[in-house]
Amino acid sequence: MTWFLDHYSDVLSLAGKHILLAGLPLVLGLVIAIPLGWLAKRYRFLHAPLIMGTGLLYTIPSLALFILMPLVIGTRILDPLNVIVAMTIYTVALLVRTVADGLSAVPDSVNQAATAMGFKRVRRLFMVELPLATPVIAAGLRVAAVSNVSIVSVAAIIGVPQLGSLFTEGFRLNYTDPIVVGIIACVLLALLFDLAIIGATRLITPWQRVRRA
Repeated sequence: MTWFLDHYSDVLSLAGKHILLAGLPLVLGLVIAIPLGWLAKRYRFLHAPLIMGTGLLYTIPSLALFILMPLVIGTRILDPLNVIVAMTIYTVALLVRTVADGLSAVPDSVNQAATAMGFKRVRRLFMVELPLATPVIAAGLRVAAVSNVSIVSVAAIIGVPQLGSLFTEGFRLNYTDPIVVGIIACVLLALLFDLAIIGATRLITPWQRVRRA
């Protein structure tokens, strides 16, 4: 506790960087996963290649991906962009299947009714299918959020500052206080992301609250 009080400004700064490195890829990954998930659901011949192909991306070791990113996108090894791109890849790997499953769970009768009311394909996707699929997608997004918070800390090994830096600092000094603070901070950050996703889901799906009531 004493160590945290003496270094709370540094911890808050690292937490802010961690939020950016874990949160921005969530948004970017979701934006990319929605059209890919829709294609996997819409065209049967694309389902297996897209689901399996994106799923395999998650098997790439995070440290190796962080190190390889500069060679792929031409950045410096310590550039935070490397982590953002790598975490976006992991987020897409987790969410494509979730988006496809969520869209597949929308009843055909609902889609047919929307089409009969004059909804074109794109309008129906954003105004009918995605809202109804939101609970399923949100569940996958919560898993991706917790995963991102955890994996981002690995980037401290290559020198990218965030909460994982507390782990490397603690190991370097053979001092447990920064390690404990880093663990608690990561858990609280994951909880914050989870609560934010739950809150956003409730705002997007007000009919769910009415149904429960």
